[in-house]
Amino acid sequence: MIRINLLENSKGKSKRAGGSSGPSMPTMEMGDLGSPKLKVLMVLIVAGLLNFGYWYRLDQQSKSIAKQMTAAEQKNRELSDVKARFLERQRQADSYKRRVDVIDSLRAGQAGPVNLLAMLGETVNGTEAVWLNKMEDSGASVSLDGTALSTDAVATLIANLQKTGFFKSVEIKETFQDDAVKDMQAFQFTLTCEKGKS
Repeated sequence: MIRINLLENSKGKSKRAGGSSGPSMPTMEMGDLGSPKLKVLMVLIVAGLLNFGYWYRLDQQSKSIAKQMTAAEQKNRELSDVKARFLERQRQADSYKRRVDVIDSLRAGQAGPVNLLAMLGETVNGTEAVWLNKMEDSGASVSLDGTALSTDAVATLIANLQKTGFFKSVEIKETFQDDAVKDMQAFQFTLTCEKGKS
């Protein structure tokens, strides 16, 4: 309780030094600040204010984290869409690569007999007095039947076939003079050529 005294105090006049008759100053009395109820009330108010401030700060942090989580979830959805598109494109690229590999292997298998025939044609054309009548490709080996004007021509053909590097070994199976040819000497031959690893 607060009391303010605005009236002159007669006792105050007589106590003043020199007996001056000047007006006295107003006084203000404050109630007892040491009461336990008032102290508890002040502590509760301060604690409530501090608690409210702490709650407000935590609430702002919670809202900020919620916004960040929403943004992160949106980014995650976008990235998962990009990942799905990437995986689909990767799967298409792998499928395309498998197709190209199959086509390349088929072309390589298709070119095998072509390469063999081209090599045999060049080798026989490069050897004089030799003609091929028949060729049989049995996979691991090739059988050649032909005609030559001399046994030296057959030996030259064998040497030329070995020089190509296409065959591991070239062996003569048989050779004989052809009696059907009357006006010149001719030899029939059969060669077995074992293919090398290519």
